[in-house]
Amino acid sequence: MGIFLWILQAILAAVIGMSGVGKLVRSKDELAEQYPWAHDFSRTTVWLIGVVEIVGAIGLIAPAATGIAPILTPIAAVGLGVFALLAAILHVRRKEGRGVLVVMILFGIAAVIVWGRFGPYGW
Repeated sequence: MGIFLWILQAILAAVIGMSGVGKLVRSKDELAEQYPWAHDFSRTTVWLIGVVEIVGAIGLIAPAATGIAPILTPIAAVGLGVFALLAAILHVRRKEGRGVLVVMILFGIAAVIVWGRFGPYGW
């Protein structure tokens, strides 16, 4: 199960990390093609969302991989889970069904990581 959790952590970190990097390096108009909600937020807010995603992705991997404060890994998963729920609320309000589905899958992955790392397969 430990390997399975590492795989989930890697998948979630990759997806969230790539999303965050995209929000930092792409223009607002380019982002709006992929993320329609980007028109409703300032460039700074979109940039901050990207920063939070990158920090969360790093938090899923780095503490556990280095052995330095590995308790931060499930805490990062909790943070990303809350972030996913907030994103789901945004997508529901905007009537974006696909967006809700995607973030709920990410929430599910984060929830499994939280359960495993705080529970029977923690450090």
